[in-house]
Amino acid sequence: MCVLLIEAFYGGSHKQLMDLLQEELQEDCVLCTLPAKKWHWRARTAALYFMQTVPISPNYRILFASSVLNLAELTALRPDLGKLKKVLYFHENQLVYPVQKYQERDFQYGYNQILSWFMPEHKLAHFEKVIGVKRNGDACQTVGLPSQQKCRALMKTSNAASKSELCEAQPRLHTTQHEGLPSALIAVTRLNKSEASESTNPCPEEDKQHLTFNLSNTLSGQDYQQRPLHIVWPHRWEHDKGPETFFEVLLKLKEKDLPFHVSVLGEAFSEIPDIFSEAKKALGSSVLHWGYLPTKDDYFQALCMADVVISTAKHEFFGVAMVEAVYCGCYPLCPKALVYPEIFPAEYLYSTPEQLFKRLQNFCKRPDIVRKHLYKGETAGFSWAALGSKFRSLLAAEPKEDL
Repeated sequence: MCVLLIEAFYGGSHKQLMDLLQEELQEDCVLCTLPAKKWHWRARTAALYFMQTVPISPNYRILFASSVLNLAELTALRPDLGKLKKVLYFHENQLVYPVQKYQERDFQYGYNQILSWFMPEHKLAHFEKVIGVKRNGDACQTVGLPSQQKCRALMKTSNAASKSELCEAQPRLHTTQHEGLPSALIAVTRLNKSEASESTNPCPEEDKQHLTFNLSNTLSGQDYQQRPLHIVWPHRWEHDKGPETFFEVLLKLKEKDLPFHVSVLGEAFSEIPDIFSEAKKALGSSVLHWGYLPTKDDYFQALCMADVVISTAKHEFFGVAMVEAVYCGCYPLCPKALVYPEIFPAEYLYSTPEQLFKRLQNFCKRPDIVRKHLYKGETAGFSWAALGSKFRSLLAAEPKEDL
C-alpha cells in the first residue's frame, strides 16, 4: 500500500493529523501540503496547485485528504488520482460554518465539500461493508465521519496514548495535579512524540507573542491550593470560537471582584478580533499568559497549571484542545450544543452564558472544588491505541479492488 496524503491547509489540527499518519505509516506514504494561510484561496485553488505538484507514481493506492481540498476538481485534473481509493476527512462543515459579518454566505466552500464526498450507492455499500460504517441519511457521515468526529482527538492525545503511559497515568494526572504538580507536569511532558495542538501553532511573525512558561515564577511564594482559580481558553483567535462570549463572562467576574487568573492561548492569524486587545487591557493583572506558547512543553505546562478549561465555540466538530486540557487535569466547561454532548458528561455542559458565569462564580469562590474533582468522562477511546487499527483498515486497499 502507498498512501498519498494531501493537505491544502497544513496547520493546526490539519497538520497534526497528517503528521501523525505520516509518522505511523512511515515509508508507506507521500505527503503533499500547502501552508496554513489564506484559507479561502486554498479552498478555491488548491486542486490546481496539487494537479501540478503531486508526483506521478504507479504505487499510489489510497488518497487521503482534508475537505479543504476540492477533491472533485483534483481528480478531474489528474485522472490517475481519480482511480485511487479516496478518504476525505472533514474538520468542519462549511454549509453551517458561522459567518463573521451579516452578509450573504458564499456557498462555494460548502458546494466544494458536496462535490467531494458525493458517492454512488454501490460505493456507500462498499464502505459500510469494509469498515462497518452505518448509513443514517447524512451523506457526509457515510464517508467515515461517525468515527472521524470522535477520532479528531487522535491529533495530540492519540500518539501519546499509544505509549500506554498516558492511559495509565490519566487518573493520576487528575489527582497529583493538586497534590504535587511537578509529577503531573513530568507525566504530560513525556508526550514528546505528539504534535502541537491547534492552540500551539505559531502565529504570523508580526503577531507572535513568544511567552515562555515559567513554573517557578508562577508558583513562587504562593501555595498552590491558595492561589486564585486559573481559567484557560486554548483556542484559535477567530470568531467561530466565540471569544466575545468568553471575555464578557470574565469581565463580569472582574466587575464582581472575584479572584481569578486567566491564560488565553492559541493561534492567531493576520486578522485578530478587536475583543482580544480590549479584553487584555480590561483584565489587567488577572492575565497570566496571553497568546502563543513557543513549545508544546510550555503549552502542556500551562494546561497543567490551569484549573478550568472553557469552550465558547459556535462551530466544533470535536475540540482537540478541550480533550488535551482534560488529559492535563482541567475541569471542562463546554456549550450544551455542537459535538460536546457526545464527548462530555452533562455536568460539564452549560446552556447559556449566564450559566457559564454562575459556574465560574462558584469556582472563583471555591477553587478547591475543581482542584479536588476527578473527571467523570472517558477519553481513552480517542487515543491512537484505540483508533490506530481502524485508520489502518480505512487506509488499506487491494491494488485490484474496484473502487
